[in-house]
Amino acid sequence: MLENSSLSKLKDKKNLLAFSGGADSTALFFLLLKNKIHFDIAIVNYGIREQSKKEVQYAKQLASTHNLQCHLLNAPKIDKNFESSAREIRYNFFEELIIAHGYENLITAHHLGDRFEWMLMQFCKGAGCAEIAGMQEEQKRGFYTLIRPLLKLDKKELLHFLHSQNKHYFEDETNLDEDIKRNSFRHNYSIPLLDKYLSGIKKSFDYLDEDKESLIQEIEIKSIHAFAYFKRSKNQRTDIFTIDKYLKSKFHMPTAKERELLKTKDTCILGRKFVVNQNTQYVFIMPFLHENLHMPKEFKEECRVLKIEPKLRAYLYQDKDAFLKIKQLLRAV
Repeated sequence: MLENSSLSKLKDKKNLLAFSGGADSTALFFLLLKNKIHFDIAIVNYGIREQSKKEVQYAKQLASTHNLQCHLLNAPKIDKNFESSAREIRYNFFEELIIAHGYENLITAHHLGDRFEWMLMQFCKGAGCAEIAGMQEEQKRGFYTLIRPLLKLDKKELLHFLHSQNKHYFEDETNLDEDIKRNSFRHNYSIPLLDKYLSGIKKSFDYLDEDKESLIQEIEIKSIHAFAYFKRSKNQRTDIFTIDKYLKSKFHMPTAKERELLKTKDTCILGRKFVVNQNTQYVFIMPFLHENLHMPKEFKEECRVLKIEPKLRAYLYQDKDAFLKIKQLLRAV
């Protein structure tokens, strides 16, 4: 069931599987075993459902049975913005494990239904071809690679595999809550359309992936602490897509209005959390600091001479390594 393209990226690598005990991650767990892929698992317990205790026990049992390591995080209480906060907690945990244990790949169980659901949501709020193409099978994230081996498989195919193998999994009742936007899209739009037009939707994503490759150049983003930068391409569409992708990795989802601002403004403050500066050669992204810092005249003069955007200066004054790097980049222009 798994594509050879995914398996080749996982063979003989140190892999970490994001596991929940649900149908998707359980199916992926056994498919990886079936294909002799070595991996460990990580599970997050948010403590909001009684069933989560059983899911954690199941994860530990599977890991013990198959001689894998099971990493567990009991998450702190989340008081607001549960979906985005939980995602941030989850990925921070995964990335800490990746650094601590030297994992090369993070494997997630996103499948075709998740991708189609995301595409519909992006399409309805205003997005281009590159955005609605959505999730990709492989995504470089600096010190690790995110791999999604199930993107060409529908949920029904995963359930059929689990039932045919008589494998246990859990149903998360919160997935039925249509007050959550993604659940509403899933139950009212994506599932009915997948039931009716599965083969056509699969083929459309193949075409979208081909189109995206021709439209968007892959750009390497480099970083020092919270300062990120890349050399501008000759295609503004590629630059904005790269900015968008980086900010999403930092748990900020740029709005359609923010993406429009990036087309017309050299410097933008996004979500009151990030400042993005696009000069003639480079794109700089860093946290936006609100406070008015007292900065020495020498520092200000150095920034003036190098034409460093004033909104970047507060952060650069606090991060000496980032300031040194930006000076090297601008002096070389």
